[in-house]
Amino acid sequence: MATIPASELTRLQTTLRRLLGSPKLTVNPPARAGHTVELAVNDEVIGTVHRDDDEGEVSYAIHITVLEEDLPPA
Repeated sequence: MATIPASELTRLQTTLRRLLGSPKLTVNPPARAGHTVELAVNDEVIGTVHRDDDEGEVSYAIHITVLEEDLPPA
């Protein structure tokens, strides 16, 4: 798992806020080395961000988790 430098986290957060239309979205650095970068909205973690560097081409994969209990009633 590649580490995401702080300057990239800021740029990624800016891009995701624009793309997803959510100024309250944050990309949080790992609490400790070896932990994942977290994606949050209003301080609630909604997923993780992973960086991939394949032969100099960098991309980011975002895994978002939605709990069934957070869905509105049927």
